[in-house]
Amino acid sequence: MIWNVYLSGEIHTDWRQRIIDGAEQQGLSIVFHSANTDHDASDAAGDVLRENESGFWRDHQSAKVNAIRTSTLIKQCDIGIVRFGDKYRQWNAAFDAGMLAALGKPFITLHDDSLIHPLKEVDGAAMAWAETPEQVVELLKYVTSK
Repeated sequence: MIWNVYLSGEIHTDWRQRIIDGAEQQGLSIVFHSANTDHDASDAAGDVLRENESGFWRDHQSAKVNAIRTSTLIKQCDIGIVRFGDKYRQWNAAFDAGMLAALGKPFITLHDDSLIHPLKEVDGAAMAWAETPEQVVELLKYVTSK
């Protein structure tokens, strides 16, 4: 079986690449997907539809276009990995975790211990909490092994 893993959350560190590289080094049968991690391109996703004078409507329009990708990939994934960083509030990651939970998709949260209290409900719905991408790779190795 080839597993589909959705990588959600903060875009300012290399955590995605560390998981992808680690899974490749372990020879895991995983295909990884994620939202568009190019911040400017993501913000401009709906600009092709119309120019908006208001930032609200530009964001609203682009969020809907981005949701075509994210909701489709979340629905198709076998496991989600949801990363919360310490520098920015990742409301999108919390939303993705809620979608994963509502769809009955297993997911792993990835964050440091300073976020235990703010993420207690999200962690409560997760199947595991990891602090490092390397721990995520080990969990993926275990759950995807024959």
